[in-house]
Amino acid sequence: MSAAHDYGLDDDYEWPRPPVGGWTADDLDKLPNLPPHTELIDGSLVFVSPQTNFHSRVIRLLDNALLAQVPDGLDVQREMTIKLDKRNRPEPDVLVFKADADTGPGQTWYRPEDVVLAVEVVSKDSEERDREAKPRKYATAGIPHYWRVEQNDGLPVVHVYELDPMTKSYVPMGIFHNRLKLAVPFPVDIDLTAVDRRR
Repeated sequence: MSAAHDYGLDDDYEWPRPPVGGWTADDLDKLPNLPPHTELIDGSLVFVSPQTNFHSRVIRLLDNALLAQVPDGLDVQREMTIKLDKRNRPEPDVLVFKADADTGPGQTWYRPEDVVLAVEVVSKDSEERDREAKPRKYATAGIPHYWRVEQNDGLPVVHVYELDPMTKSYVPMGIFHNRLKLAVPFPVDIDLTAVDRRR
């Protein structure tokens, strides 16, 4: 039996084979049958594991809280890719972007110069990407703010970073437990203990 059969696919199913030099950012919109939330990192397709309850609830909390507090001229989106360059199109869990960068319902990615904040919620299969690879790439592309969310006893802990434009690298600005209160990129006040709270 083939691996394709193990995943409920026909035995003659062919997995995507990268072209010489790897996939490009534009290929993500053209490749058929990609799983949801496929990312492109260094020309390679990255397939994500199913989300945990914690991961999903943190995304919902941050998405809702940021949307309620974002100023005019900015907007919030979850799980949309950023076309960093020809070989990199990662998908942050939540992002804040310039509202005028919204091109309509068919849009599938944003430019890095339009992104104000990228947020990654760390899961077991994304630890290295969320802690090392993605922040390095976001910083190089000039995205001014990055938040990395870790789990501690079922609650989110937010590591906040701000871009040093001279070095094109992120500088740690604080680690937030229970409450995330910031003045930049705009005034934000989020009760992190509300992650499991319903309306």
